[in-house]
Amino acid sequence: MIAVMEAKYNYNFWRPERVPTWLPIDNTPMHPEYPCAHCIVSSTVAAAAEAMLGTADVGEVTMVSSTAPGVTHRWTNLDAYTDEVAEARICAGFHYRFSTIAGRQMGRDIGSYAAKTILLPLQARANPRR
Repeated sequence: MIAVMEAKYNYNFWRPERVPTWLPIDNTPMHPEYPCAHCIVSSTVAAAAEAMLGTADVGEVTMVSSTAPGVTHRWTNLDAYTDEVAEARICAGFHYRFSTIAGRQMGRDIGSYAAKTILLPLQARANPRR
């Protein structure tokens, strides 16, 4: 989150403009648009999980929406999960596609780095030269 907020205020890019008759799903965030923070967080988790599991394919993961009663999202692939997060941010009018692409790549880089340097078995951490 530190990296994404630093990037947002470095680039200071504006949010998508709305058509006067269009209403967003939720209040538009007040911080700059680029890159997509939700994409970074979801892709970081997905990349770290993939590195630990050895695959993007997972048993079914479900999430019940707290804002849309009765809506349950289901995924069996981590890339499908991050795709949905990115598309939702675009459809909500919060982000441009290029921001979600950059956010997903940034998240994958962070997740991969964390898996290689922090999320190591205890033996590997005790002797990092192995």
